[in-house]
Amino acid sequence: MSAARQSGTTDELGPEEPEPGGAELLAALLDGMDAALCAFDADGVVTHWNREAERVLGWSAAEAVGRRGFSGWAVRPADAGEVEGRLLSAMDAPGRQVHEFALVTKDGGRVLVRMQSAAVRGGDGKPAGVYCAFSEVHAQIDLERSIALSEALFENATWGVVLVDADLRPAVVNEHAARALGVGRTAVLGRPLADLLGQGVEELESALAHVLAEGAPPAPAELWVSVRAGDGQEDGFERRCWRSGFLRLASPLAEEPVPLGVGWLFQDVTEAKLTEQEASQLRFRSQQLHRAARAAAECEDPMEAATVQLDFALAGFADHALVDLLAGEEPVRLVRVAATPAGPPGPCLPVTMAGIPVRYPEGHPAPQCAERAGSVRASAGAASAERARAWASARQWPEDSVHALCAVLRSRGRTLGVVTFLRGAGRGQFERADAVYAESVAARVAASLDLAGGPGG
Repeated sequence: MSAARQSGTTDELGPEEPEPGGAELLAALLDGMDAALCAFDADGVVTHWNREAERVLGWSAAEAVGRRGFSGWAVRPADAGEVEGRLLSAMDAPGRQVHEFALVTKDGGRVLVRMQSAAVRGGDGKPAGVYCAFSEVHAQIDLERSIALSEALFENATWGVVLVDADLRPAVVNEHAARALGVGRTAVLGRPLADLLGQGVEELESALAHVLAEGAPPAPAELWVSVRAGDGQEDGFERRCWRSGFLRLASPLAEEPVPLGVGWLFQDVTEAKLTEQEASQLRFRSQQLHRAARAAAECEDPMEAATVQLDFALAGFADHALVDLLAGEEPVRLVRVAATPAGPPGPCLPVTMAGIPVRYPEGHPAPQCAERAGSVRASAGAASAERARAWASARQWPEDSVHALCAVLRSRGRTLGVVTFLRGAGRGQFERADAVYAESVAARVAASLDLAGGPGG
């Protein structure tokens, strides 16, 4: 305590206000509580009545304090004896007791409350009265439902639930979400999302930041992310699609909405999305084959028909196409008869009437394809841009090529040559389903080339 306060003098800011006494502080605390509270002395006379009790029942503190029990005003006379006996019995019982009573409001209505009562002991340790905290049953049930729902979500939910704080770090996760992220529940907490996810983390963080600033989006969002497949392995990632919903969380205790974070709920829909994508891709490719067949049927020149079919096949499939015909079998010698431009994508056009011999090195995918009479896939993988260019140049492909698929051209039981499809770095590797499509295209192209004749024909 300062000297000014000890001497009772005032400083230049003016007279200092006296510290609140125990009675004022107690009254402020009671009136600031969210629960209705009242207290009785040992004779059952009301000694305390806070504002929440006044809100629930309508009786003011001036009307309630000093009354004996609830009889004649807060309960029906027929229930008064039982209610008073159960409340005052708390003085002789250990701990707290919980009761449900139907109390009477000032306007004559009735409200069912859940009341917790416990003894108040004096300085000598003997019971001096009872304090009671109560709330409307429906409000209590709503609270219990909210707590039960929260616990169920974080223990038994069959979808991922993550509470993300305002710094976009997980604060609480359920077991399902922890398994999806590939780490333990406690290991997730407080870590940046970039430590848990690979590709797609920027989109997720943007969505969370938007929810914090603007509120929940009107519909769930489907986010593709890369999740660690192993225990922290740098190269062990797998792509997953999570259908995600977001909720902005705000404190119910603050006068102004204070964001506590975001509730993020998600389900793994990877298999369904892949199936949907495969079905959509199959429909598109079937349509392209149909359109290519109709366009090729209008071509008088069989070579033109072959290149037209390749143009339709390239849409959404590859960046370049090369057509090499067989000029000799032992060793395999190939002649380039048609190709797309080496630079920007363009139509597949014949090279020359006689074709250009191509000297492929040993082990090249195109001669292998002709020898095996089956498809061959090749890829530069995750090589740097410089190494990828060297990889393509060594195989005599356009320098932007990163992935290759060679399909054999066969007609009337004979191998005519090879068609090579090439993709740049912007596309993924060729998969088995791509090889099946390429083989379908190659069969149609081979039929046209067989009609056209050519080297080795």
